[in-house]
Amino acid sequence: QVQLVESGGGLVQPGGSLRLSCAASGIAFSIYVMGWYRQAPGKQRELVASITSGGGTKFADSVKGRFAISRDNAKNTVYLQMNSLKPEDTAVYYCNADHQIFSAKDYWGQGTQVTVSS
Repeated sequence: QVQLVESGGGLVQPGGSLRLSCAASGIAFSIYVMGWYRQAPGKQRELVASITSGGGTKFADSVKGRFAISRDNAKNTVYLQMNSLKPEDTAVYYCNADHQIFSAKDYWGQGTQVTVSS
């Protein structure tokens, strides 16, 4: 049974920070590229950040300089540190695991809501 469980979402004021966590089970975590996606109402899902097993990272232009992604392979967990949050960051954030060799093998978490509002 593969499970990705996100946590850490919530309501935060503009300029605030949150750290999202995604705990994975049932997969060989270290051989998966891990990513964070988000989807706001009426909008398409978009990639926010990704990290390879070796620590290489990619970020959406909209979050560069504000967000950081990291992983702890010993804990099978990927994190998304979100700083200087803006209202446009409001979305459901989803954790994704993509097999680094067999890209058709990927998994999704249930999502966690992030709301940035005053």
